[in-house]
Amino acid sequence: MELMNSLKVAASGLRAQSSRMRVIAENLANSNSTSNQKGVDPYQRQIPTFITELDRASGATIVRPGNTLRDNSDFGTRYEPGHPAANEQGYIQTPNVNALVETMDMREAQRSYEANLNIVSATRQMLARTIEILRG
Repeated sequence: MELMNSLKVAASGLRAQSSRMRVIAENLANSNSTSNQKGVDPYQRQIPTFITELDRASGATIVRPGNTLRDNSDFGTRYEPGHPAANEQGYIQTPNVNALVETMDMREAQRSYEANLNIVSATRQMLARTIEILRG
C-alpha cells in the first residue's frame, strides 16, 4: 500500500534528522572545549552523513544515518598564556566548530524533522479517512 510506504520513508527521515541533530548538539556542546595538555588537539567537529537505500519489501527509497566524519579544517587559536596547553607564544588551539554554522544546520535539521512529522500526520489522517469511507 502506497500510504504505508509514505510512512516508512517519513519514519526513516525522522530517524536520520534525529541523528543529525544529535551530532550537531555534540558539536555545539564542545565548541569551547580545549585540551589541557600541550600537543593534544582539541575537539574536532563531526559531520553527519546519510545513506540512501532501497527497501526491497516496499520498493521505496529510504534514508538512514551513515558514518560520522571528522571535519579536517584548521583549528582556531586563542591567546591564553596561562593555559596548560599554551604553546611558547601563549596560544592554544580551539575547536574547528563555528557556532553560527552549527545553529543554522540545527535549524535546517529541525525543519526537515518537522516536514517528515507532518507527512506522518497527514498519512495517518488519510488512512483513518479511508477506513471511515470503507466502513460507511
